[in-house]
Amino acid sequence: MRRHPAFHSIEVPVSIDLRLTDENRLVQQTVRDFAENEILPYIRAWDESGEVHREVFSRMGELGLLGAPIWEAWGGSGMDYLSFAIICEELERADTAFRVVQSVHVGLNSLTLMQWATDEQRQRWLVPQARGEKLATFGLTEPGVGTDAANLATTARRDGDSYVLNGQKIWISLADIADHFLVFASVDRSKKHKGVTAFLLERGMTGLTTGTLHGKLGIRAGNTGLINLDEVRVPAEHRIGEEGEGFLIAMSAIDQGRFTVAAGNVGLAQACLDASLKYAHERETFGVEIGRHQLVKQMLAKMVAGIEAGRLLVWRAAFLKNHGVRNTRETSLAKWHATDHAVASALDAIQIHGANGYSNEFPVERYLRNAKAAVIYEGTSQLHTLIQADYALGYREDRPIRCEPLPAQGVDRLPASVAAGAGRA
Repeated sequence: MRRHPAFHSIEVPVSIDLRLTDENRLVQQTVRDFAENEILPYIRAWDESGEVHREVFSRMGELGLLGAPIWEAWGGSGMDYLSFAIICEELERADTAFRVVQSVHVGLNSLTLMQWATDEQRQRWLVPQARGEKLATFGLTEPGVGTDAANLATTARRDGDSYVLNGQKIWISLADIADHFLVFASVDRSKKHKGVTAFLLERGMTGLTTGTLHGKLGIRAGNTGLINLDEVRVPAEHRIGEEGEGFLIAMSAIDQGRFTVAAGNVGLAQACLDASLKYAHERETFGVEIGRHQLVKQMLAKMVAGIEAGRLLVWRAAFLKNHGVRNTRETSLAKWHATDHAVASALDAIQIHGANGYSNEFPVERYLRNAKAAVIYEGTSQLHTLIQADYALGYREDRPIRCEPLPAQGVDRLPASVAAGAGRA
């Protein structure tokens, strides 16, 4: 099994410092300005019409966000994982579609390449992704396979110095606009998870076609689609890792994806709270602001408690990532709590808004539609319930595996656009 020498595990420090650094705060303000100037004024119309604006993704690349935690040696910004979490939170506070780009392009694809690819593969695919020159996605889910990723129907047969892939992936974010595809297929289905193998495919390969899924409940400003593989010939040098390592690669990628989803859903719950507080001051009944009513206060207080707890869970996972410590349990718990709480917060936000909450004149109905997806993807809430119970019961115990501790970064190492506090007016 190939190991990058930088990957190792260390003991968890006794003290966890969860204070934001000046760099973290600068990233936060930059992304908040970006969202307020380039997403929020238009998102209602984009969501209503189902418009996907790739140029906004390109602007995220210009700010260094599409390579946020990727090492500078591979074209990235070299930010720590707390900054990465902040980016996801601030983007989803505006709209889920833009956090999804961080989850899929960065979390599931680019971080996986940084962890598992060869230097030649990193130079070829990771560098342009981290710079925002190419957009990447992740193809694991199939029409008949979601959580049960060991039973992939997509196959890869060896043919000389190539593999030939056949199958279909579905519910793939960015499927119809991505340039690069990290796809998983089985070289021997009888081996279950031990036959799963990872490949990096490029748009334009013969037999690779994509399509867009329409009629989604939420995340309408983001592209979601399918990938069709019909006798796609893939050179052997496009294989990531060894044959049979694909399941392990996919699971390590999903750990990163779950982290971004957890961070983003803290932002979604925060957006619900922000909208509810504003409305609670503006709306009056029985001669007083509705914020004066005890049951409205109760809903607001529950939002606050859940947001604070979720943010601390995410930041703890970020701290462990920064120190190269395996965090599968902590990330699962953060994802489970944050996504369930985002749905609950969106429901309460609509309740606080009353009939107005049922209209897209107010953003809370969009928050509910967007929140529902996150309790399904990257492991359902039910799966995470079982995972956490197994940890508690001692049925599940993680072995230390390679995690990538990031070198200490300073503000002077941020992209110039971020270091300048960029955000277009």
